Amino acid sequence: MKIIIHTRHAELASDFKAITEEKLQSMERFNVVIDRIEVEVTHEANPRQGKQSHKVVITSHGSGPLLRAEATGFNDVAAFDDAIKSIELQIRKIHEREKSHDRQTVRTMKVDVSE
Repeated sequence: MKIIIHTRHAELASDFKAITEEKLQSMERFNVVIDRIEVEVTHEANPRQGKQSHKVVITSHGSGPLLRAEATGFNDVAAFDDAIKSIELQIRKIHEREKSHDRQTVRTMKVDVSE
């Protein structure tokens, strides 16, 4: 998975890239094909937007499903955490839909009785 980070009018936290890569790589456990993820971080300079001054938009591209989430927060890491929760819910939903739920229980299993 290729991760691309864009910034607009924002300076990223020093550990933002490491946190982003770690959390997005953990999404591979769902076996959903994602080729490329773009993370866009925007900073609003208006002081009245203090609690929502940072906006993060996460978009997936490629042969897999289209995933998109956006969130705002008081800093870029907090906004990213909110957006990644939304992406994780979308990936879980896709993963559950692709699962095979054709399970056999003990009651419905065929048993060979050879005596």
